Amino acid sequence: YRRSTIGMCLTETLDEMVLSGTLSPDLAIQVLVQFDKSMTDALEHQVKSKVTVKGHLHTYRFCDNVWTFILTDATFKNEEIAETIGK
Repeated sequence: YRRSTIGMCLTETLDEMVLSGTLSPDLAIQVLVQFDKSMTDALEHQVKSKVTVKGHLHTYRFCDNVWTFILTDATFKNEEIAETIGK
């Protein structure tokens, strides 16, 4: 979640606060850990939509506790929209 727009903004802001002496590095780390927990909780309990993904799996990897899937000719479907993305 830290690589999302809000996660990147939070990280940049915390870095600036640590560099200016407004916030200790330990407290900045605690904020990021809480952000991770809060995002996980929100996605588990508040998001109700589902997405189906079909395509050809080109590559997959699991690094730093994050799964990455590289698909070709992928189709993403939710309750309302289906969109096909080529290579």
